[in-house]
Amino acid sequence: MSTSRRDFLKTSALAAAGMALAGCSGGPALSALSGGFSGGPLHLRFFPYELQLRHSFTVASYSRTVTPDVQVEIRWEGLSGYGEASMPPYLGQSVASVSAFLEKVKLEQFNDPFRMEDILSYVDSLSEGDSAAKAAIDIALHDLVGKILGVPWYRIWGLDPAKAPSTSYTIGIDTPEVVREKTLEAAGRFNVLKVKVGLDSDYEMIRTIRSVTSVPLVVDANQGWKDRSKALDEISWLKEQGVLMVEQPLPVGAIDDTAWLTERSPLPIFADESVQRLRDVPALKGVFNGINIKLMKCTGMREAYKMITLARALDMKVMIGCMTETSCAVSAAAQLSPLVDFADLDGNLLISNDRFRGVQVADGRLKLPSEPGIGIIPL
Repeated sequence: MSTSRRDFLKTSALAAAGMALAGCSGGPALSALSGGFSGGPLHLRFFPYELQLRHSFTVASYSRTVTPDVQVEIRWEGLSGYGEASMPPYLGQSVASVSAFLEKVKLEQFNDPFRMEDILSYVDSLSEGDSAAKAAIDIALHDLVGKILGVPWYRIWGLDPAKAPSTSYTIGIDTPEVVREKTLEAAGRFNVLKVKVGLDSDYEMIRTIRSVTSVPLVVDANQGWKDRSKALDEISWLKEQGVLMVEQPLPVGAIDDTAWLTERSPLPIFADESVQRLRDVPALKGVFNGINIKLMKCTGMREAYKMITLARALDMKVMIGCMTETSCAVSAAAQLSPLVDFADLDGNLLISNDRFRGVQVADGRLKLPSEPGIGIIPL
């Protein structure tokens, strides 16, 4: 891209700042900012990349040591935007399915990356599912556009990086010895720990953690509890142990039982597996107190922003979470973190083969990068 062309786009961005981008990536302000400008076509490339976990990761329904992943790059006029699709087992997606979807995407038909709404609507129309693959394109496009403008997305959205919250750090289900070791490693670095529960070992897990630290906790049952009365008893006990909130205590289909539990719970109850995309949010009002938004579930930053806006309109709390991911997707999610009540953005810290440097954790809080786009630098 020529210097004059880049300077023109940056000047246009400053002129459009007062429009606040309509609170939506790819909305009217970005379309106006584009002004019909066009360059060369967009080019998409991708390749599989297996994420290596530092420790075996166990939740109520499975255990694993790796996570399949696909890395994505969108190139335009000499600039690259990066994205990724991470696929833990419960998403029902794979490297093969993500690759098959990305093969269908023909970004060459677009020569203006500012047409984000058109581009991402086209991508979404190619299938009913494939949320992780769609998220990879969404993240890469946001990264590219932010780089063209020369600013990170939290600035484009008008957010204060100082309002980024603490992130929790996840302690998976394991033996008391391993849980104690993981807790000691994390307790001095994080202000909140996230504990996976949902098995008969729940009480032992919490007692083990409490034997070495008093740091506040959040817990995630991953649908592991089946009886609402027992769940209520456990939540009451968890509150006494310094737990702040509970994620997905009951199975997705247990709507009435979850509503019953939420009405009586002394702690806020958040949906995780029960909420995937924007269309799921309205029906959860009165069933959960809040929602956990993950880019791999909702198709990316564009829809995540809309979900936050809708949840707030429904007077619901919001959490921004992640899968096991590189700093690429985690940094993309972190751009939204000044808007949320809880953050669980530790997926990049759980792997040993990160490809990027991006969002950092300082004194337990997210430190948003100043680099443009989603704020990452390839390693």
